[in-house]
Amino acid sequence: MSAPSGVLVVAKPAGRTSFDVVAAVRRALRVRRAGHAGTLDPDAVGVLPILVGEATKLMGYLADQDKEYRVTMRFGVVTDTLDAGGRVLETRPVPPLTREVVERAARAFVGAIRQVPPMYSARHHEGRRLYELARQGVEVPREARDVVVYSIGVDEVAFDRATLTVVCGKGTYVRVIVADLGTALGPGASVEQLVRTRVGPFALAEAVSWEAVSAGPPEALWARVRPPESALERWPAVHLGLDAERAFVSGQSVSVTGARGGSGFVRVHAADGILLGVGELTAAGTRVRPVRVLHVDRPRTRVLPA
Repeated sequence: MSAPSGVLVVAKPAGRTSFDVVAAVRRALRVRRAGHAGTLDPDAVGVLPILVGEATKLMGYLADQDKEYRVTMRFGVVTDTLDAGGRVLETRPVPPLTREVVERAARAFVGAIRQVPPMYSARHHEGRRLYELARQGVEVPREARDVVVYSIGVDEVAFDRATLTVVCGKGTYVRVIVADLGTALGPGASVEQLVRTRVGPFALAEAVSWEAVSAGPPEALWARVRPPESALERWPAVHLGLDAERAFVSGQSVSVTGARGGSGFVRVHAADGILLGVGELTAAGTRVRPVRVLHVDRPRTRVLPA
């Protein structure tokens, strides 16, 4: 039998790094293998899925899914970190701004856009994190990167603040969207509060509090751990019989009965529902080849590669 695995959705508090949360989950669940699916800034709060055990093999697939943020931006204040925790570089007067004006300007930042990563970020430059260089007063050239912003909803505009709901893809910096939108509107802007409300299928309402992670007994936390396949909940699934399962986990492509055609990644399950791993449909959707194989808990003897 393999060790328990799955996804614990944690509500990261302000002042804690994403690594702090991973370390706390390792201690609380008494596991060695754990990782998160997408860094949150220390001052940001909200959804941080922690993948445990064999589920860590799915981190990249979960990180690739869309994310939703609720952000409060403050106009007229420009900081070096692009948020309220940074050093104020400039203050500017704020003209009257309406919701319609902000919505019109925000449209330019929806779709496939290019962003320059901020200096205060976890990206690497010659083996060092950019934020380490920034703290030393060093600024280095950064190449613009392609990102996707699916939508920006303007929820409220009041005086020198606006609240937005941003849905975006992997690698998007909401701080940069806020700063660029502030520049487009004239007075500049920085992030006052950032809440990640969703990562893929995982929403903030179902997240475990930091207090529960810090103080809760392991049994109570394990009861909140969702199965590995929850990370791929939106994906299509195929189920294999025993012979096909044995072949799949040993690295062989297998036929898929009742396939509707098509291509792309799918969740591959055993007949009893246990997730075997990630597969890719081939031959017009009539076969599936293994891409990432998992060996997770099951109520019977695990099928090992022949």
